[in-house]
Amino acid sequence: MNKKEFTITIAGGGSTWTPGLLKALCKRKGTFPLKRVVLFDNNPERQEVIGEFAKVLFKEEYPTVDFEYTTSPEVAFTGTDFVFCQIRTGGYKMRELDEKIPLSLGAIGQETCGPGGFAYGMRSIGDMIKLIEEVRKYAPEAWFLNYTNPAAIVADALKKAFPNDKKILNICDQPVNLLRSYGRLLGMDSSEFEPVYFGLNHFGWFTNIYDKNGVDLVPKLKDITLNSGFKPADAEQRDQSWLDTYAMVRDMLVDFPDYMPNTYLQYYYYPEYKKAKLDPEYTRANEVMNGREKRVFEECREIAARGSMGESNVVHNDAHGEMIVEVAESIAFNENRIYIVIVQNNGLISNLDDDVMVEVAANLGINGPRPFGVGKIGTFYKGLMEQQFAYERLTVEAWFEGSYAKALQALTLNRTIVDAKKARKILDALIEANKEYWPTLR
Repeated sequence: MNKKEFTITIAGGGSTWTPGLLKALCKRKGTFPLKRVVLFDNNPERQEVIGEFAKVLFKEEYPTVDFEYTTSPEVAFTGTDFVFCQIRTGGYKMRELDEKIPLSLGAIGQETCGPGGFAYGMRSIGDMIKLIEEVRKYAPEAWFLNYTNPAAIVADALKKAFPNDKKILNICDQPVNLLRSYGRLLGMDSSEFEPVYFGLNHFGWFTNIYDKNGVDLVPKLKDITLNSGFKPADAEQRDQSWLDTYAMVRDMLVDFPDYMPNTYLQYYYYPEYKKAKLDPEYTRANEVMNGREKRVFEECREIAARGSMGESNVVHNDAHGEMIVEVAESIAFNENRIYIVIVQNNGLISNLDDDVMVEVAANLGINGPRPFGVGKIGTFYKGLMEQQFAYERLTVEAWFEGSYAKALQALTLNRTIVDAKKARKILDALIEANKEYWPTLR
């Protein structure tokens, strides 16, 4: 019996991650058949480069697919089954300011952590709400799979704006990247792992990782990491900043040996150390703009110009794309695979408030996630999570209420700042830089 064919819309079609996602759709055509793929973006020039590349890719690898790219919400969303969302409000130019403004004022400058994540979150909320309203206008029953950063702030805001929408799923690819990296360390297939995980987005821990025989692999992973270090699964294709990020897992394990940490925790554990290692004149945004951004767009233009894929390696990291396609597949065919997702706590972590948006493992099927309970967590981890979530919730409330006071409270609570006078200076500078994007804060 043939499986149903689906329509997919990619919101943020001009992203440098889109080629990998499109390639993943081609690779999984046997298990996740498609009839139509649409790219949607509000930047037509940027999207055209990716869209023309996509025409060549589909012509060679998936000729039965009906493909187009558009700036029209009606064209993009009418009849769609899944929306994959990867938008970046303000683009890389605003990301550069997110990173450089805090560094100029004595705090970490990072895309999703600290004041940079705050600024990015405040830009993302409005566009995300508008986007979902457009999707629901034309596709009331479509699944909205969101992996737009900063995912924790976005997830909390969307829960507030759409409390009864059961088909919004917030998910991040970093846990999958980590699982793949563990698989490389162990020489094993990470798709067979059964992880136990708790935390917030970019702020969590693997307590156990079981193999198919029920053996917990975390003790062995700790031993390997402590003795030989830690690298991403695709280390040969990563920029140096990412290699440095993964290397810090060993430091975190030395100080806090209970669990395998998410890489982003280093910014909260060691804010002064990490700040000292960042170049205020050349940040990760510059690295991306001068590296992946330039390379992806150049290669897409070359492929479109010659009309064939050739030997191009424009797709260098499939983890991001493959994950979201596999997630859609698990939902579409009720496969109930295990993924780490962002959901409302509701007792999953028993000593944390019910309304916290936590990140935990879940079976994922046609009715959405069925998350696994974690039970009671230790005082150290509870304290870290409560402080971080308070920052995230206050950020969301600052946006909805236009509250300067809550924005200041949020940044003061963030572990990368802590000092209220520093927080005020940073907030005022970010308000000035983001006046085209943020609501007015009074």
